[in-house]
Amino acid sequence: MSLVLGLKCKECGREYAKEAAYVCEFCFGPLEVAYDYERIAGQFSQDVIMSRPLNLWRYRELLPLDGDPTDGLQSGYTPLIRADNLARELGVRELWVKNDGVNFPTLSYKDRVVPVALSKAKELGFDTVGCASTGNLANAVSAHGAKAGLQRFIFIPHDLEAGKVMGSLIYQPNLIAVEGNYDDVNRLCSEIASKYRWAFVNVNMRPYYTEGAKTYGFEIAEQLGWRAPDQLVCPVAGGTILPKIWRAFQEFERLGLIPEVKTRVFAAQAETCAPVISAIHGENDIIRPVKPKPLSESVDTSLRIGNPADGPYVAQAVRSSGGWGEMASNDEIIGAIQLLARTEGIWTETAGGTTLAVAKKLIEQGKIDRDGSTVVCITGNGLKTLEAVKDRIGAPTTILPTLGSFEERVLARSA
Repeated sequence: MSLVLGLKCKECGREYAKEAAYVCEFCFGPLEVAYDYERIAGQFSQDVIMSRPLNLWRYRELLPLDGDPTDGLQSGYTPLIRADNLARELGVRELWVKNDGVNFPTLSYKDRVVPVALSKAKELGFDTVGCASTGNLANAVSAHGAKAGLQRFIFIPHDLEAGKVMGSLIYQPNLIAVEGNYDDVNRLCSEIASKYRWAFVNVNMRPYYTEGAKTYGFEIAEQLGWRAPDQLVCPVAGGTILPKIWRAFQEFERLGLIPEVKTRVFAAQAETCAPVISAIHGENDIIRPVKPKPLSESVDTSLRIGNPADGPYVAQAVRSSGGWGEMASNDEIIGAIQLLARTEGIWTETAGGTTLAVAKKLIEQGKIDRDGSTVVCITGNGLKTLEAVKDRIGAPTTILPTLGSFEERVLARSA
């Protein structure tokens, strides 16, 4: 018997079968996966988890498949790094960096959600998949879909960074650049998904896709020695990951795998596109869509989603945990990217720079307890957003191939 009961509306609670659906027919609320927790409790334990391979499927009882996974067998279980150098710089006692910038194979946390969505899509009989993306998801669907032998239609805004465009094209999908922003792209994908029998991972497959984000939280709790952190700072784009980390901690507590969860969750967005932070600051559950600032005015392209699908649930998770949200300027984002690289040797993309910049701001504001344990979520690799830093990090010192030139142009200037 399956451990997955079906889908359930997050607003009115109506139940649905396990199908490619994402909106309640009665109240238009989003659907999410419902599990049989009583049966799960009888076969899921710390020992069971630790006996399994180091990938995202070690938590398979809390993921939405009926059969065996077919994708992502090398994804997940990324490092949780004790960042002592950064902690000293920021003046906190215990700081951790969860680094999904090294996730396999496309170097972002999307290598968690996509394998879950594609495995479920194949289980439901789909042979064609697609997505709307600001870059990282496009890379992940292109790569995992290639491995899975699926036809792929990837839709992106026309002005994405070259690294993310090439990071999709190398896998030879049907890559379509739409003249508009992400919200325009997502709206088009919703229309296409309603006409063609294709599995759009973040549209009609969204209930299953978002479940993969829980593995980020499961891993944090396991890697901390089976406990949730006191504080966690997470970036917000469409709003998928933060509420699912919060749910992951709650599921582990419910199953007796970790002690009572007292984590306070903090949300991070860039000033150039911050609809969720505006709602949090206004103590409002309604996320008012915004038009993202043009790329000429914004360094953070990963988080440029003006109408985030799960924005209200980010705000709810932040409030229920006693957390808060903040936004970061372009200069603060670049400064944080450089700070993380200089102190911990980790190069993050702009989303991670936003997260660390906000963490720094929250520490300075006194909203993050300096004596508590804090996890900063890094969700993508810096190689994806070269444009953001290429004019800010200087250039190599050029010398002649002689000792004298080295001493004159390097040592003398550094003395």
